[in-house]
Amino acid sequence: MAKISPKSNSISTIIRPYKSATTKHAHRLGIEFEWQTRFYDIVIRDDFAFQNISNY
Repeated sequence: MAKISPKSNSISTIIRPYKSATTKHAHRLGIEFEWQTRFYDIVIRDDFAFQNISNY
């Protein structure tokens, strides 16, 4: 399992508890809340990448 687990100090290990805490807090407040499924972020590294994403 260690091979497929997120590495410490990676984006995944930072985002996972944030999403969990946000979801739990929203549910405690009675707010209907769900994260968008099948969504992932892309780092925009240059103008070409920005234009491609904008055109999409």
